[in-house]
Amino acid sequence: MKRVAPGRTRANDPEGTRRRVLDAAAALFQDHGYAATGTQDIFDAAEVTSGAFYHHFAGKKDLGLAVVRERVAVEIEDTWLAPIRGARSTLDGVTAVFAGIAKQLDSNRAVRGCPVNNLTLELAYADPEFRHELKALFDGWRGTIAAKLSDDMAANRLPHRDPDALASYVIAVYSGAMALAKVEQRSQPLLDCLEVMAPAIQPRRDRPAVNKRPATRPRTA
Repeated sequence: MKRVAPGRTRANDPEGTRRRVLDAAAALFQDHGYAATGTQDIFDAAEVTSGAFYHHFAGKKDLGLAVVRERVAVEIEDTWLAPIRGARSTLDGVTAVFAGIAKQLDSNRAVRGCPVNNLTLELAYADPEFRHELKALFDGWRGTIAAKLSDDMAANRLPHRDPDALASYVIAVYSGAMALAKVEQRSQPLLDCLEVMAPAIQPRRDRPAVNKRPATRPRTA
């Protein structure tokens, strides 16, 4: 009978095994980067054998693409897209997102960066397949913010501008703020950048009606 390596258990739970591998890889890529993470690191962190790993994934790249689709995309959905869709206005949604992430960073006492931005900076230029998957995430991210901006514009809460360009600006501000937060290891850049960006997506205040005097007709002789 073949013995199982210590720390690894045999269980007839292939989906559970796949989830563990994805979770372990996502955490390792976030902490150390894709290139610096070896397959043995993933085996050890997930507590799986190489056979179990290769049953689910053709290799590290196949796993990496799955992490983008099944872990990073879900994090973007939960952290960004759902709050934006459910917010009263774009500014309300963006403010809640920035504040929530800042609070989480403070609670963790560490800033590992944004998962999608970390992988984008490392892989988007060098690998076309990763670039394709990451671009799909950014397209969905931008599209969700643009849709909320369009709603604000249609309701006359914002002046009419290009919602896609404005959504790209919001993402760019966030991405830069997270890069600063990562290098400084503090959340303050998020709050600073939000404060400066907010006027661009600030809803119009209700203006009091102006009572205009009716025009008087000139007197006739």
